[in-house]
Amino acid sequence: MTPIASPRVAVDIGGTFTDTVLVDENFNVCASAKTPTTPQNPTIGALEGVNRVLTDSGAQLSDIVGFVHGTTLATNALIERCGARTAVITTAGFRDILEIAYERRYSQYDINLSKPDLLVPRSRCFTIEERMLANGSVYSPLDLTALPHLIGQIDDCGANAIAICLLHAYANSSHEILLRQALLELRPDLTISISSEVSPEAREFERMCTTVANAYVQPMMAQYLNSLQDELRHQGLICPVLMMTSGGGMTTLETAAQHPIRLVESGPAGGALLAAQIASQLREDMVLSFDMGGTTAKLCLIDQFQPQTSRKFEISRAERFIKGSGMPVRIPVIEMIEIGAGGGSIASADRLGRINVGPESAGSEPGPAAFGKGGDHPTVTDADIALGYIEPGRFAEGRLSIDRNAAESALAVLGSKLDLSITQSAAGVSEIVDESMASAGRTHAVEGGKDLAERTMIAFGGNGPLHATRVARRSGIKRILVPLNPGVGSAVGFLFAPISFEIIQSRYSLLKALDVAELNSFFDTMIDEATNTVRQAAPTGDLLVKKSAFMRYHGQGHEIEIALPNKDLRDAHRDALTRAFEVEYSHQFSRSVPGMRIEILNWSVTVSTLARPIEKTASLSKSKSKSKSITGGERLPIVCDFSGEHVEAAVFMRNSLEPGDAINGPALIIEPQTTTLVSSDFHAKVLLDHTIQLQRHETGG
Repeated sequence: MTPIASPRVAVDIGGTFTDTVLVDENFNVCASAKTPTTPQNPTIGALEGVNRVLTDSGAQLSDIVGFVHGTTLATNALIERCGARTAVITTAGFRDILEIAYERRYSQYDINLSKPDLLVPRSRCFTIEERMLANGSVYSPLDLTALPHLIGQIDDCGANAIAICLLHAYANSSHEILLRQALLELRPDLTISISSEVSPEAREFERMCTTVANAYVQPMMAQYLNSLQDELRHQGLICPVLMMTSGGGMTTLETAAQHPIRLVESGPAGGALLAAQIASQLREDMVLSFDMGGTTAKLCLIDQFQPQTSRKFEISRAERFIKGSGMPVRIPVIEMIEIGAGGGSIASADRLGRINVGPESAGSEPGPAAFGKGGDHPTVTDADIALGYIEPGRFAEGRLSIDRNAAESALAVLGSKLDLSITQSAAGVSEIVDESMASAGRTHAVEGGKDLAERTMIAFGGNGPLHATRVARRSGIKRILVPLNPGVGSAVGFLFAPISFEIIQSRYSLLKALDVAELNSFFDTMIDEATNTVRQAAPTGDLLVKKSAFMRYHGQGHEIEIALPNKDLRDAHRDALTRAFEVEYSHQFSRSVPGMRIEILNWSVTVSTLARPIEKTASLSKSKSKSKSITGGERLPIVCDFSGEHVEAAVFMRNSLEPGDAINGPALIIEPQTTTLVSSDFHAKVLLDHTIQLQRHETGG
């Protein structure tokens, strides 16, 4: 084989499969693999994928110049409640912050309401005498004479991870740092997270939840990351391992081990970056990213080639679609809606005779019934097999045998409870999961005042192309793009991420009373801290600095992010900031509020390496290239998802298609890690860059 120039590897560990890709210096995918995730020891599945792409490409691990990793391990630990035994230390008088929470019920009239599980019960919440004021001045010093009693409480409860969250520590971190040092001198084996490093922002409940979550997963993540790095080094890897963060950047393994809470949405973030990259290449300014894997489906709105971002999201909601029913964390995150609807999502019948799908998943062990690994519950993948959308002999490159009879047997059990045939059961499962995803997407768009029907869908993931037309039809979307290597899309997206680190810190001020000189010094400190973190992974090269302010009208409870000039602020900038805030406020709420004072609560700095230049590509639909209709020689029987009738679908191998090829549905376009279903109300074109475009017929059928 010809040696690959500057090969880079990305590994994305999902709930069901681990995706691995190897690219050359021009970001061309040279090899990819989809291997079952190994939950008991994720390193095994990751190394299997790495070794497979190295074998397929003829590269050696020592040749790799870049290694990027994303994992759901932290997310799964928080959802499955399998992290460290954690205790909280806070300021005397504030022991019940977690119990009080928002002082309201997330569902006002639900008499059987389940409170969110916030990981630490009141019995493991301890206090110490100290008091910091909101301006950062010390009101009462830290009482270190109470340390022996505090250590006794920690020993008695058996905690091995501590979350320190003292009042107003975002304004002055000295007490938290001093307390951590004192505890480690007496108990060096403790893992300690402090809120002034994890989430230095106002709002005590959310700051404490974020710190607790970080402490909860930190021992496990540190052990896993160190184990993975040691094994890779042992096998010959020379370059550093970089970790994907939920905010869409890369960071060092050491930083990730200190702030594992920033990894919770790392896999989905990679998918959103891939969709944004494709949107920019094809000049699609309004996009819906649709990433459907084995365990979950993720949908993200992308405008002007930038994914929506957020400063807050909830983990493990008690009620999937109700805000406030989960554990809030405040970290930089690409905003998306994620639901338990993947290929492994389990279908069941409730007592009212309705089919339910998910959020429980068969995962990789035992997996869908068709995998023949002991699973006996019907899943979405079993339904797709029974409907004929998955060709068993070519599933997962033929490395995983598929038992169609087992899939149909599991569906028959479901059907027997509802008086449905196997085909009807499979169609019912498909209808439910597709409508669930479409409904989640519509809700997510409406919450932002947007319309899905105006958007182009970019579909990827192991099941995204298979369900794209079905979800698009229910969402009113008429155009879909399926990129190259969609089955490992999130892993490919990792490789487009810049190395970056964001710091956000609270510092209250009215805009008119802003002390510009002090603020510039405050920003310099944050920029230095973020730069030092980025330089650990990128010692040389230019860096990009972005600054922003989180502003609101006086008395309001939530802020709007406003971009700031990268140079030092001057008094003259106040008027420009006022105008920028009022414009954005009017955009979001249709009007500004004249005469109201404007205040700023938080300030943000992001330092990153420069993004890779994006090569613009004209899509086939906008070019002068002529399309030519082709028909497949092979045909497979399927159940038409549009009419419900048994029909024959033309079958194509994606690697045999050329730019300009046009295909009318129903058809199946098969590639190594996924299949694209061209429904009968859609037709497909291959664009100049080999992206598949699916366009819905104007008549709808």
